[in-house]
Amino acid sequence: MDQTTLGPTLRFGLMADVHKDIMHDADARLHTFIEHMQAESVDFIVQLGDLCQPTEQNRPFLKVWESFKGPRYHVLGNHDTDGGFTREQVLKYWSMPARFYSFDEGDYHFVVLDGNDEREGRAPGYPHFMAADQLEWLRNDLEQAQRPTLIFSHQSLEDMEDPEQGVENGAEVRGVLEEINLRAGRPQVIACFSGHNHVDAHRCIGGIHYIQINSMSNYWLGDAYQEIRYSEEVDRAFPWIKYTVPYEKPLYALVTLGADGTVEIEGTSSEFVGVSPWQQNYPYTHIREQIVPKISDKKLVAGQINSAQ
Repeated sequence: MDQTTLGPTLRFGLMADVHKDIMHDADARLHTFIEHMQAESVDFIVQLGDLCQPTEQNRPFLKVWESFKGPRYHVLGNHDTDGGFTREQVLKYWSMPARFYSFDEGDYHFVVLDGNDEREGRAPGYPHFMAADQLEWLRNDLEQAQRPTLIFSHQSLEDMEDPEQGVENGAEVRGVLEEINLRAGRPQVIACFSGHNHVDAHRCIGGIHYIQINSMSNYWLGDAYQEIRYSEEVDRAFPWIKYTVPYEKPLYALVTLGADGTVEIEGTSSEFVGVSPWQQNYPYTHIREQIVPKISDKKLVAGQINSAQ
C-alpha cells in the first residue's frame, strides 16, 4: 500500500514498565492511563512489558488493564517471569496469543517481538536475544504484510552502549527490517518502540525510527543509591522502591499515525519523587538528557529524523 494513500488517522495508547511488583501505586498509575485513553477514544492500547508477574494477588491489577473497552496488546518483559514463572505462564495469565505475533489495525501492520529468547553460552543474568525461528517468522510476516509497519519489543533493537540493555543480536534484527524496506523500495517498517531502559530516547538507524518509551513509574538507580522516598511503611511492603527514583505522576504516550505516514507522539511529563539522580551523584551523566521524568513529544517522518523535544 502506498503510504500517501493511507486511510484515516489511527491513534493508540502506549505504556511501558509500570512494574506492579515493585511500585506500591501501580494500580493508580494504570487507572490514570486507562481513563485517559478511554477519554481520548483511542483505537487500541499497548503495554511494552514489565507489567506484572502472573500471581493471584495481581489479578485486580490485571483487571484494571482489562477494563479498557477496546483491543489490548501485550509485549513480554524480562521481569514478568520473575519469581520462577515461565513465559508460557505469563502468556496464559495475560491471555496473550503468542510470544511474538502480529496484528492489523486500520491501514497499518503491527508486530510484537519477544526479546527474551535464550542463547547458548550467554552470560549470567536475564536473556535478551531473538532466536533464529523468531527472525525467520519476522521476515515471512513482513513479506506477506506489505503494509506500513510498526514494531513493538521490550528490549531495544539498537546497539546499546551497555549490551545488557538491548537485544544482543539487535543488528541482525535491524538487518531483517532494512532488507524488507530495501525490497519494498520504500520505508515499509517505519518505527520500532521499546521500553526496558526507563529512558526517553530516540534514534534513526537505516531510515527506521527507534523510540524508547520511558517507564510509567521510575528509573532504576541500584543498591548504591538507596533512598526511602515515600514512608517506612511503604518501604517495608515494597522494598525494591528504594532502589529507584520514582516519578510523581505516571508516564505514557498517545501515538497518532497520520494519513500522510507520519508518527506523532504526545508524551507526558512529571517530576522525580525526592532527590534527583544528579543530587545523588549518579554517574550516567553521558545520558543525562535521557534520564528524565518525561516522554518527549515527537513528530516522525518515515525515513527522516524530525523530532521536537
